[in-house]
Amino acid sequence: MAQTQEGSTLLGDPRWHNKILSDGWVPGTGESLNITEPATGKQLGSIGSASPQDVNAAATRAAEVQKEWAAVKPTERAAILRRAGQLFEEHAAELQPWIMQETGAIPPKADLELHVAAQECYEAAALCTAPSGEVLSTDDPRWSFARRRPAGVVAVISPFNFPLILSIRSVVPALALGNTVLLKPDPRTSVTGGLMIARVLEEAGLPEGALHLLPGGGDTGAAMVDAPEVRIVSFTGSTAAGRKVGEAASRNLKRAHLELGGNNALVVLPGADLDAAVSAGAFGSFMHQGQVCMTAGRHLVHESLVEEYTKKLAEKAKNLPIGDPSAEQVALGPIIDAGQRDNVHAIVQNAQTQGAQLEAGGDYTDLFYSATVLSNVAADNTAWSDEIFGPVAPVMSFGSIEEAAAIVNSSEYGLAVGILGDVGPAMELADLVHSGKVHINEQTVGDEANAPFGGVGASGTGSRFGGASANLDAFTETQWLTVRPSIAQYPF
Repeated sequence: MAQTQEGSTLLGDPRWHNKILSDGWVPGTGESLNITEPATGKQLGSIGSASPQDVNAAATRAAEVQKEWAAVKPTERAAILRRAGQLFEEHAAELQPWIMQETGAIPPKADLELHVAAQECYEAAALCTAPSGEVLSTDDPRWSFARRRPAGVVAVISPFNFPLILSIRSVVPALALGNTVLLKPDPRTSVTGGLMIARVLEEAGLPEGALHLLPGGGDTGAAMVDAPEVRIVSFTGSTAAGRKVGEAASRNLKRAHLELGGNNALVVLPGADLDAAVSAGAFGSFMHQGQVCMTAGRHLVHESLVEEYTKKLAEKAKNLPIGDPSAEQVALGPIIDAGQRDNVHAIVQNAQTQGAQLEAGGDYTDLFYSATVLSNVAADNTAWSDEIFGPVAPVMSFGSIEEAAAIVNSSEYGLAVGILGDVGPAMELADLVHSGKVHINEQTVGDEANAPFGGVGASGTGSRFGGASANLDAFTETQWLTVRPSIAQYPF
C-alpha cells in the first residue's frame, strides 16, 4: 500500500522516509524502524528513530519554541487546529488504508480513528479561546485571580492499538493551551500514531519546532521522561510500563497522566434482551481483536441467562470471519505481532488447565487469532483476573446486584463497565462499582473527544483526557495572580 500513496499531499511526501521531525525532517541517530503490515508481513516503508541524544536536543528546542508558540494569538492557534481537523477529513481516503495495514484494523475501526482525530482537533481549537481562569474573592483591597498558564513542554507516549486517537487526544489539547510537544508513538505504529499527526499539523501551519516526532523504543521514552525541559508526561499503555513512567516522573517532580490497562466487566442483568446482549458482548470483546484497553474482558451474566448467553456468544464467535482487512471483508484482523499473539494463547491454554471450558476458538493461524469464548471460569483463573488484550471472552454467572458489584470491584483495574438490562437495577449497580466509566445498555468500548476519559486503580490516575475541564487540568499550571491599585502598606 505504501507505494500507492506516492504523490499525495500528506504521506506521499518523501521527506519523512527514514527521518524524524525535530525542527524539520532530519535523520535520527537511532536505527530506522521498519513499517510492517501484520496481516502479511510486508514492509510498507521505514521511518527514522530518535536516540536519547536526539530527545535531549528536541526538548531543548521545544522549550525555546514554547515561549513563541504560547505568545501566538489564541484565534491563530485555533485556526491551525481547525485546519488540522479539516485535513483529517479531506485526506481520509489516503490515511485509512495506512491505519488498516499498519494496525491490522478493519475499515470501521480505521474510520473511527480518523473521525475522532478530526473531532479532537476541533475540540482543541475551542480550548484556545475557552475561559482560562477565575476571579477569586479576597478580604484585601485588590483583585485576585487564578489563571491557567501553559505548563511548558509536554511528552506524549502512545501505544499500538488505537495509535492515532491515543496520540492526538494529548497532542492537540497540549498545543492548544500553549505548550510544545514531544511525541513518541509505539515503534510498531509510528505512521498512524505519529507521522499522520505530524504531517497534518505541518500542513495546517503549525510552526516548526512546536511538535517533535521522536519514534523509538524504551530508551527514547525514558529520555523524554527524564528531560528537564519536560514538565508533563502523558502516557497511555500497559499498567506495568505506566508504573515505571510514574516512578520516573515523580523522581523528577513532574506530573504524569497515566491511562493504563483494563479488565472491564460487561454485566448482563436478568430480563435483558439476550440477542442484543450477545451482539454487544461480541463487539465489546472481539472489536479490533480485543486489543483495546476498554475491551470487555469479563462477561458477568445473571444465572438465569448464563447458559443460553454462553451458547449464543460461542455461536457468534464461531461465525465471525477473520483475515486480512485490506483483502477481504472480515470482522477480525491480525494480532499486532507474534509476541502478543503468544501471550494471548498462553492465557487461553492456562485457563483450560485451571478448569475453564473452551466453548469457541482458542486457535490461530499466523497472527490471526480466532474469537474465543471460555465458560466455567473461576475468579482466580488468569483469564478472568488478567488483562488479555486479545479476542477472548470469559463468562461467569452472578445471582444478585450486590454479588455482581463485588465481582466487578474485585479486579485491580477500574476503567470501564457496561451494564445491559433494565435501567433501574442498572443504575443501582452503577452506583456500586468502582470505574472511570460506566455505560448502561452499551458495551464497554466507547470514546468521544468531548468526554472525560480515564480509570481508577491499576487503570490509571483518573480522567485526564477529553473535554475542556479535563484537558485544562492535564496541560496547564494554575497561577495565583493579585493586583492592587497602589503598593500595599506593610508594618516594616
